[in-house]
Amino acid sequence: HYTLFELTVYPFTGYSQGELKINTQTAHGRDLFLSLLAQEGITHIFGNPGTTELAIMHALNDHKDLSYVLGLQESVVVAMADGFARASGSLTACNVHVAPGLGNAIGSIYNAYKSGSPLIITAGQQEQGHGLTEPLLYGPMIDMAQPVVKWAYEISRIEDMPRVIHRAAKIATTAPTGPVFLSLPGDILNQETQIALGLPTRVNTVGRPTDCSLEQLTNTILASKSPVIIAGSEVVSSDAQNAVATLADTLGAPVYQQTVPSGAHFISEHPTFMGSLTRDQKRVRNALEPYDLMLAIGCDILQMSVWSPVDPLPPELEIVQIGLRDWEIGKNYSVKVALRHDVRETLDALVPLLIKQGGQGLKDRASAGLKSLGSSNWLTNRAESIKKASQNSGSQPIEPEWLMMALSNQLTENCIVVDEGLTAAKSLLNFMPLRDRYSYFGMVSGGIGWGIAAAIGVQLAQPNRRVVAIIGDGSAMYSPQALWTAAHLRLPITFVILNNRGYRILKERLIAFHSDDRFIGMDFKNPPIDMAGLSTALGTPGTQINEPAEFIDCFAESLKNSGPSLLEVMVEPGPSN
Repeated sequence: HYTLFELTVYPFTGYSQGELKINTQTAHGRDLFLSLLAQEGITHIFGNPGTTELAIMHALNDHKDLSYVLGLQESVVVAMADGFARASGSLTACNVHVAPGLGNAIGSIYNAYKSGSPLIITAGQQEQGHGLTEPLLYGPMIDMAQPVVKWAYEISRIEDMPRVIHRAAKIATTAPTGPVFLSLPGDILNQETQIALGLPTRVNTVGRPTDCSLEQLTNTILASKSPVIIAGSEVVSSDAQNAVATLADTLGAPVYQQTVPSGAHFISEHPTFMGSLTRDQKRVRNALEPYDLMLAIGCDILQMSVWSPVDPLPPELEIVQIGLRDWEIGKNYSVKVALRHDVRETLDALVPLLIKQGGQGLKDRASAGLKSLGSSNWLTNRAESIKKASQNSGSQPIEPEWLMMALSNQLTENCIVVDEGLTAAKSLLNFMPLRDRYSYFGMVSGGIGWGIAAAIGVQLAQPNRRVVAIIGDGSAMYSPQALWTAAHLRLPITFVILNNRGYRILKERLIAFHSDDRFIGMDFKNPPIDMAGLSTALGTPGTQINEPAEFIDCFAESLKNSGPSLLEVMVEPGPSN
């Protein structure tokens, strides 16, 4: 039971939830909590409930504006919310169950923290005072969450709930964005009071540099003889693909994706696109050696995976860095010009200055640069990769490069790809063109088990688009429970499981780093895992595929389905004992 008194207020710029309302409610804490989430523009709550969350589940019956998405394990819940936030760019909520549930979710929260996903993560907590007796499931959740969120807090007074929720939303959505965590004690959720909800706050960080800074940046770029552009994740969040393309055209400069290609950071078929930098230090250094200035646009600068004695940055290569994640600016390498500003806003102001001050000389240089890139850009390399991969069209087990080519050839422009294929899908971006900012989502942190669940969140955020999730068998076993949610909601998702029957990446590294081909704990052969059967048991029809022609037919059919399906593709397994 609650009473509303409403004063209509027009929404903040960027809201799509209609009019915001100042409400005074006489209600229980559980209803206040849900009303505040809805007021903040949240439409979906991803959750796995327990006894301490029953108050929220009870109240949800009176909040039809919120959709509850059930996940069967907490890491799945957070990964679904992470995918939704990344594919919508909007604040998202998820709820887990007390300390053990939060513990289950920590890996996924770490992923969300690294991707900067704006999440409000909550967990029910034992009633205040009852925790002193250390009941079952009780734990120090604030201490547990703090290392992987922007802010963590336990609500101790119902009067503070509006302030806490609004602060949490403001922190999560202010660049650099990221998850926050709130603990909700049972007595607060069940207490009743009359309280004003207040209003949301959004911090506008879409600012451009000062004229002086733009002048310095312009002069630095024009003084360079051979600039190179590295595009990263903030190109997606800033909706700046076209702005980066305009910069590349203006300079005639090559464009690479950052070393962790977590999204569609650039338009693949643009003539300046060279592909993604690898995480091999020596190869990256060789790729960057011809250039004298790196324009790091909303990206991590040369984030690597394993150690190497080779530094990936050539010593003479200067850096210009633009973005809102100040921790990343100048973190590992000194930066000549560092601008903490929105990527698109900065580029929209920069390009006209470059054109004006560069004059005909810049036009001539850009024209020559564009011409020279034609023999080595992504389009040219893709054609060569297709020729090579096509030679394996009859291989059994299925050759991964051929598979990535065949899959990419059948994708429609409306498809979104979620990629956690690791070794078997490492050639995917050699074939698949990235066309819009939401066309591709990849791993961010390196922690596996994200992809199946994230694909569900991505599809819910983009309901008019088909999602294709490419997942390694090792990754799939971290979160198969998500297949049930896909089936329950009848989502149009094709899950392609690349089954090489083990941890191929570990085998390859054991050989490379230790010259050892004796693999302990790296095979799934005895007994083999029947991913198609497991998927079918969870409600998503599964098919095992052993022949290339069979894949082409089954994949084409799956793209027509209104609901989910899973294709378990038996790919070449790589090294073996």
